Order: sequence, then C-alpha cells, then structure tokens
Amino acid sequence: MLQPRLKDHVKLDAIQLISLFNQTFIEMFDTELIGGADEPLYRPMTKTESAKVIFREDYISSAFHEISHWVIAGNARRLLEDYGYWYEADGRDTNQQKAFEDVEIKPQAIELLFHFAANIPFRVSVDNLALPEYDATPFKIKVEKQVLNFLSSHSSDQLPPRALSFIRALAQNRGLSFNTQAQLYEWLSESVSH
Repeated sequence: MLQPRLKDHVKLDAIQLISLFNQTFIEMFDTELIGGADEPLYRPMTKTESAKVIFREDYISSAFHEISHWVIAGNARRLLEDYGYWYEADGRDTNQQKAFEDVEIKPQAIELLFHFAANIPFRVSVDNLALPEYDATPFKIKVEKQVLNFLSSHSSDQLPPRALSFIRALAQNRGLSFNTQAQLYEWLSESVSH
C-alpha cells in the first residue's frame, strides 16, 4: 500500500487543518471547513452563510475525506446538501459494497494524496462494519491505480484544480514549495513511487 515516508513528519492537528483549508478556499469559494461533528456533512452556501465542509470529531482523515469529495464536486453538486448523494449507511451487502467502492475510488485516491502531502499515514475506508471478513485488497489496488492515473502525464484524468491547490497548501505547511505545477506533480510522483 502506498504510504508516505514519515521521516520529516510535521504534526498537523484539526485546528491547523481548518485554518489551512479556510485560508486556501474561503475567499475564492466562500467555503469553510468545520470539525467537531458527530457525522460528516456538506452544507451548500446560503444567502447569509458560507458553504460548509463538516468533518467528524477532530479526525484529520475524516476532514481529508470530506475535502476530497468537495474538490471533486462541480458547481451544480456544490449547490446541494451532501452534493445530492444519498449515503448508504453501514450494513451494505457485498453488491452494495462494490457499488459504494466504485464511487469512492477517486475521492479516496485524492484523500491518499492529501495524506501524502501532509505526511500522514493513509488507509482506505470500506466504511462497512457489517462485512467483518471483507477483503478490501481489490479496492486498495483500485485506489492506488487511480492515484497513479491522476499523476500520469499521459492520462486524461487529471487532478481537480482545487485538489492541487490543497495539496500545495499541505506541502507548504511542511515547508515544501513548488514554483510550478510540474514540480508539484514531480514531487507527488516521486513520493508515491517509493
């Protein structure tokens, strides 16, 4: 499984992450990150309030996951609560689980890259306690292939611009800077290939 090298680990807490996200996106997208919730949720902007990407408790991985959905969502989806998706709660059967994973490949691939940029360990989430013996290996492989596809210069499936902006902000938080997008892609490619 792709994992960051933790030798230059910089501790990132929920408060720092919220600040980093808000500094990066609140002005341009009128969207803020909020932690401490019992359940994650996306609330679209109203006439009086910014849009809100809400994550569970103070869990960095929950924040990264919710942000990954936000960076993928287009303009129309960002006008809808939870982007207009209906969430199939824990308790999915095997067929429902496979369908869930099919729509989670890209968000979790982006989430993996956020973890890399922040130098925090990552693991895929099948988000289903009803299948305790479930083998997530095929899903992990699909997520890793999607990461490599996002980073391939030959792929038509590129990272969303907001994902790149946040990856850059996370890397800068660690003291890394990139003069060009090509340098950022090169760093990501080298990071995930080791």
